[in-house]
Order: sequence, then C-alpha cells, then structure tokens
Amino acid sequence: MGKYFVFLLIICGFAGFSQETEQETQSFSAIVVNAQTQRPMESVHIVNLNKVRGTITNKKGAFSIHASVNDTLYFSFLGFKSQKIRVTNDMFKFKETQIALTELAYALEEVIVRPFQLTGYLEIDVKNLPINTAYQYSISGLSVGYEAGRKNPSAVTRVLGAILNPADLLRNLFGKKPNQMRKLRMVKEDDAIRDLLASKFDRETLTELLQIEKVDIEDILNNCSYSKSFITTANDLQILDAISSCYEEFKVLNRRR
Repeated sequence: MGKYFVFLLIICGFAGFSQETEQETQSFSAIVVNAQTQRPMESVHIVNLNKVRGTITNKKGAFSIHASVNDTLYFSFLGFKSQKIRVTNDMFKFKETQIALTELAYALEEVIVRPFQLTGYLEIDVKNLPINTAYQYSISGLSVGYEAGRKNPSAVTRVLGAILNPADLLRNLFGKKPNQMRKLRMVKEDDAIRDLLASKFDRETLTELLQIEKVDIEDILNNCSYSKSFITTANDLQILDAISSCYEEFKVLNRRR
C-alpha cells in the first residue's frame, strides 16, 4: 500500500510540475495603438527580449507572442519612440490589453541636399556616383576575408594582427558578455527578428537583444577587421551576422589555445 501511495505522489508531482511549466510560458495577446489618435497600428515589431522571439501586429493592431511573467517586450515602429513593457500577471488576466506608442516629434528645418549632380540618364549618373573603396583582403589558405577599410599602408598590418592574435583582441570583449553572445544563434533563427533588423540601421534593437552598448558593437567589429564604411552603413541584420561570424571564429581559436 505504501508503494502505491509513493507512486501516486510522484505522478501528482509530475502533473503539478507540468501545469506549472505550462503556466510559466503562455500566449500573451494585446493591441498596439497610436497614443495620439488611439488608432490601431499595423506592422509594429514586437520582440520578447527574454525568449528571443518576435512577431508583428496585424491590421487591427493585434499580436500574440509566447511570454512569461516578468518577460520584457520591446516595441519598435518607424517614426515612433521604441518602448519596453514588462509582462505582469494582470496582462494575462485582462483581455484586449492596449500598448500605446508615442510618435516622435521632429523639428524640421530647410535642408538643401546636393550630393550629386544627376542628369536623369542612367549611364551618365552611374559614373558620377561615388564608389565604395573599402577593401577586403584574403590570404591563401583561409576561408574568410578581412575588411580593412580604404586602401592604406596600415590596412594590411591590421589584417595580419587580427589573424596572428585574434583571440587576445576579442577575449576581453566577448568574455565580459558570455550570456549575451549565446543569444546570437537564437536571434538569427527567428524570422520576425531578422526582418526587423534588416530594416533598421540604428543598432537600438541589437543593443536591447544582446544587452551591450553601441560602443561595444563597434569595438567588436573593429577588432574583427571590418571597415569603418561597413560599420557605419550596414543594416542591423548585417551587423548581427558579422558579430556572429566573428564570435564563431573566436570560439574556435579560443578552444585551440
């Protein structure tokens, strides 16, 4: 009789654990509206920074995403102030929770832009456009190339320095943020987050996801011998892929030491 009682306790324990796990991660739904007009906002990007999952709102401003209590949701939309919301128990209990985004106010002044003298003829205008002169160096026997910016005598020195002692250059940077760097693969596997990063150039979403500063991102790419032009002009998805590639190389080299 005692054995059966213990068996029942174990079964009940597993059932309770299962229910608790299901309760921890639930489907959270809400509606995103314009704070000024109270109208629903379509195509707002939402990222669960804890679960590293993303989604977007539909035509009615509604969305649904897996979340747990105390998870942080990051809302982003062009022309609106990005916002972070911490999920609470009340948000799960009450239906049609509304999240309001505030439109950014820009003081526009008269700006005269004259970067190029365009004629309207493609063959002529293409010749007048500037060419990106950032160079990428490759060395026989290595499967990857190294960007070093504009052609100058120190470019090759930077590349050789990164190849000969790359782990030492990056150990301090990656070593300080091990948990954040482990998120790289999770971020790259979520299509909604990749779509969001492909449309952004401000590094804000990257800093929130990886919990690192913009200056850290620039330091990582500099030490991986990416050119200044790439660092300043690439979109956030390209920056993510560059950091990820650099981190994978660092892990391989670090294991060999």
